[in-house]
Amino acid sequence: MLDDPAVALTILVLALFVGIEVISKVPPLLHTPLMSGSNAISGITIVGALIAAGTENRDLATLFGFLAIVFATINVVGGFLVTNRMLAMFKPRKKSDS
Repeated sequence: MLDDPAVALTILVLALFVGIEVISKVPPLLHTPLMSGSNAISGITIVGALIAAGTENRDLATLFGFLAIVFATINVVGGFLVTNRMLAMFKPRKKSDS
């Protein structure tokens, strides 16, 4: 089914539109908890990208696998930084001595 590039491109474009529609409907209050969940998905993406990058026969798969590793790693690190910052907002502030 995905051997035809036109079918694969159509699925990619439709997935992009659906993703943009779903993400744009998320209220800001739920954004950070959902980002924490997406970190787990990006971890799975890294594993799949490592498998794709490790193929011996295809240069294009290796390139896309490497790019997927880079982007998924950026997503995981950025997601954890944002989550950490959001959780720090809920910690009680320390009282000053003055």
